[in-house]
Amino acid sequence: MQNSLEITFVDCDRSEAVEARVRERVSRLERHFGRMTSCRVHVIAPHHHQRKGRLYDVRIDVRVPGSELAITGKPGDMYAHEDVYVAVRDAFDAMERQLEEWKRKTRGDVKAHEQPPQGRISEIRREDGYGRIETVGGELYFHRNAVVGADFETLREGDAVEFVAQTDESDQGPQASTVRPIGPLAYVERTA
Repeated sequence: MQNSLEITFVDCDRSEAVEARVRERVSRLERHFGRMTSCRVHVIAPHHHQRKGRLYDVRIDVRVPGSELAITGKPGDMYAHEDVYVAVRDAFDAMERQLEEWKRKTRGDVKAHEQPPQGRISEIRREDGYGRIETVGGELYFHRNAVVGADFETLREGDAVEFVAQTDESDQGPQASTVRPIGPLAYVERTA
């Protein structure tokens, strides 16, 4: 780590054993996530709980290039946090998960979901119960039963839609098995 570790005890006495455990867990983070630039750990012993003793809270702030990650809640079984070591373990486990997610995002391993194909309604035949969608690849036929998220009767020519194209054609040519209207801001004009 480029900067020194900062450990603070709030409303409780400093403990060399707890500090040693925190340093051990920070070393583990550094081995797995070497790009950390700073780490602040606050061990907090808030007021006595009505039915239980003190419930420790461990807050961790870690800076990595371009981001700051924080654990501020009480991850895990809150009542197990009467033991400061359990509170330390749960907080550092949660920080490891956050750092792993950050690492995946920076490597580009986060799955990007491809948008379904989009088009515009080019024709509506209400009396016959079908319509056509203009797409980059041509026109698709759709039946009134293929419409989801709206009523067929509310569709208008020019409306933007997402669709799922069937692999087999109907008597009307290429067909969409599912058609969902989308807002005008969501429509993305694609070129072939």
